[in-house]
Amino acid sequence: MITNILREELWHKATLPTDVTIEQVIHNLNQVALKIVLIINEAGELQGTISDGDIRRGLLKGLGLGSPIISIIHRNALVVPPEMKREMVLQLMTANKIHQIPVVNEHRRLVGLHLWDEITTLPKRSNLMVIMAGGIGKRLLPHTENCPKPLLLVAGKPMLEHIIERAKSEGFNHFVLAIHHFGHMIEDYFGNGEHLGVQIDYLREQSPLGTAGALGLLSPRPALPFLVTNGDVMTDIHYGELLDFHIRNGAAATMAVRVHEWHHPFGVVQTQGIEIVGFEEKPVLRSHINAGVYAFNPDALEILDENTHCDMPVLFSHLQNMAKRTVAYPMHEPWLDVGRPDDLIEARLRTVKGTS
Repeated sequence: MITNILREELWHKATLPTDVTIEQVIHNLNQVALKIVLIINEAGELQGTISDGDIRRGLLKGLGLGSPIISIIHRNALVVPPEMKREMVLQLMTANKIHQIPVVNEHRRLVGLHLWDEITTLPKRSNLMVIMAGGIGKRLLPHTENCPKPLLLVAGKPMLEHIIERAKSEGFNHFVLAIHHFGHMIEDYFGNGEHLGVQIDYLREQSPLGTAGALGLLSPRPALPFLVTNGDVMTDIHYGELLDFHIRNGAAATMAVRVHEWHHPFGVVQTQGIEIVGFEEKPVLRSHINAGVYAFNPDALEILDENTHCDMPVLFSHLQNMAKRTVAYPMHEPWLDVGRPDDLIEARLRTVKGTS
């Protein structure tokens, strides 16, 4: 799993027990060069941190290099849990003007360290991202009469390009585009992806295979968990966090979902038989809807037959019938399924206002 937590072999070198001296801490700061020392007990529980500033304040109070560190440990250091998202960690660092935050689990056992340089530099991800771009786009006529839906322009560039650029900004660099309707136009525009600084390959559907069927054409099969998104979904979702969530939860398949609210236009009468038992005035019904973005383990593809039509709900149902774990990833970020002319107008307006 890709994570923004500093790799263990490095932060572990910055840990010391509680019975060391100030001189040993100074040596660690110089050797490891993380600008922080993590003090732990025998059980691996974080007792506090020591920085260069803590040492200087101790020396000003008359402590020597051979003095124990007990009185200079910063015992109320800000810590975060492993599941905290990158953006929140970055906000905490900025608000508190600090460049290091220890990561501890529910037992306060030290499990990692966030550093400013690490958290502000997204890692490269070798995971594949498949984009379903073969739809005909009938509901978007006449816009799609001579243009495939994913190539419709939003803020001067195709929707598909927005998706690729956003994923690229999160470290993804290998994309596979599933194409059918006007597929040659998509290939002509994107080519091998070199002009975008990414690698692009293609799955060419001879006939429409549904929202999941094209995955059966993947050859070779991905070696790592991978992402799938519809080519008409404009969203600010963090693709990397979805993938990390999928891996952390040990799922075979993960579906991004959104809360959808429907306001009933009338007052609802609740009855039992002919008896009126209650009233609800114009209730709001809430449900989760499929956001068109997914994560899969490679073995989820084993149930797909090549060149056989399959939609995503069917694929998820088959996995569930095989006792494979399928989970929902609740998302709150801006999202728009560009399926109708009004949606295209909305996508263009949102982009003008500075959001996807």
